[in-house]
Amino acid sequence: MIMHCICMHVDELILRLLEAHAIADQTDLLARLAAEGHDLTQSTLSRRLKRLNVQKIQGRYRRVEPGAPAMPDVALAEAPPNLLVLRTAPGFAQALGLALDRDPAPGQVGTLAGDDTVFVAVLPERLEDAKAHLARVLTTR
Repeated sequence: MIMHCICMHVDELILRLLEAHAIADQTDLLARLAAEGHDLTQSTLSRRLKRLNVQKIQGRYRRVEPGAPAMPDVALAEAPPNLLVLRTAPGFAQALGLALDRDPAPGQVGTLAGDDTVFVAVLPERLEDAKAHLARVLTTR
């Protein structure tokens, strides 16, 4: 019973530290935990972070809702006369391209997705409409 209470206290401390500080690596988090009197190994910390649904998002550790994958930021750029370029985190472009194909922007002809980049081909006369639509969709997700 005492061990369970200690574990819960450490888990709560981890979550408080992540909320209060922009922690970018586990070494920093381990040092902060040690300063609070809790010496953990890196592998123990990794297991706790996984159990607490903590992931590294946009360069810092954050808690995410279970089952709700964290979508990273997406940068939108125009490449006239008929391309929009979406840049995202590595590994997310395919899912983003699929989502765009399922709910296309006005004038969208197709998408081509790599690892971190999606090219969206649109009719040249609809480029501004498509760009505005994608900007709205990306900010409301």
